[in-house]
Amino acid sequence: MSAAPAPPVASTVTEIDAVLSERVDDLIARHPAESPTLLGARFDAGLAFVHHPVGLGGLGIPATWQSRVDELLLAAGAPAPAPYRNPLGIGTAVPTLLAHASSELQQRHFRPAWTAEEIWCQLFSEPGAGSDLAGLSTRAVADGETWVVNGQKVWTSFAHVARWGLLLARTDPDLPKHQGLTMFVVDMHHPGVEVRPLRQATGGQEFNEVFFTDVTIPDTHRVDLRGRGWDVARTTLFNERATVGARPVPREDGHIAWLADLWRSRPELRTPEMHLRITDAWIKVEALRLANERIRQLAATGRPGLEGSGAKVAHTETTQFVTRLRAELDPDALLRYDAWDPELAPAREDRVAGYHYLRSRPYTVEGGTTQILLSQIADRVLEMPREPAIDKATPWTEIPR
Repeated sequence: MSAAPAPPVASTVTEIDAVLSERVDDLIARHPAESPTLLGARFDAGLAFVHHPVGLGGLGIPATWQSRVDELLLAAGAPAPAPYRNPLGIGTAVPTLLAHASSELQQRHFRPAWTAEEIWCQLFSEPGAGSDLAGLSTRAVADGETWVVNGQKVWTSFAHVARWGLLLARTDPDLPKHQGLTMFVVDMHHPGVEVRPLRQATGGQEFNEVFFTDVTIPDTHRVDLRGRGWDVARTTLFNERATVGARPVPREDGHIAWLADLWRSRPELRTPEMHLRITDAWIKVEALRLANERIRQLAATGRPGLEGSGAKVAHTETTQFVTRLRAELDPDALLRYDAWDPELAPAREDRVAGYHYLRSRPYTVEGGTTQILLSQIADRVLEMPREPAIDKATPWTEIPR
């Protein structure tokens, strides 16, 4: 497996576009659209994450070119990347490792994450540390060149199918809570890792409890320096929120497409009240779609900021508004349990309205609660007075729990 050389740094826009077109044509010629080797070959050609260095799925060119690559591939008949193929691998693990990990970890994990040969999860929240993530108690104790981990995580998406996880653990309990954390890459198949499913109201299983009992992690799987875990976690969380809130979609796609089709085909629904609600929903979705393009570009470079938090809040509120309206217009929506797949599956848009209504409720909590994200925006964007944090400088061992 060898990556082709990147285009010269001084290339013009026209030259870069020509290089990308040539690479896409060559890729499709060698690996037809339905070929199982297409995703891996796309990574090797530098067309997975174009802003990455050569050899890591990219060409070392600005992330703004990624949309051009996607456009060329779609025009050539290649399927669009499935957003549920490996969302935490592509959306959070890869950008986190790109920003903070060793080259060895990057070389080992980027390609199988992109092809979804190895699914990722994110081991952050705990029973006693959700919104106050820095208060977590899962311990990683140094033992020579390894770390021994004990503790519990909860609400871990995809843990039941994950091969690897980003684990945030406490390594220095005598330091203040934000300073005593370290990030690791953990093998989810390691002895001592136990995953217990949490069934949702939809009948699905996306969330899990995860228990660690004397799990050993080599120090080579540490991400960044010891004690830098909070900084690494911020990179992960910013990318997660940008991924949740700024998924690329075509105009009038998904739930709003269903509502628009219903509006056009059912004249009896065109009361003044319903006209206002559906129009309001359409405008909200379209405004969100247009605003998300810039956030996607920031996420692609691994440098999204609080824009992702704003996008996640807007995505949550808009999706809940639209799915609630959709459920209201489908009177049997909440009765069709037989239409729901009890396991996670990529095909979602053909599920009944009741599924989408119930599934939209956790959006308020997952990926950062709406209240916490609004507090961050108020503090760091609007420069409003911060809420008091009396334990910020207190050693973690002295904080009452």
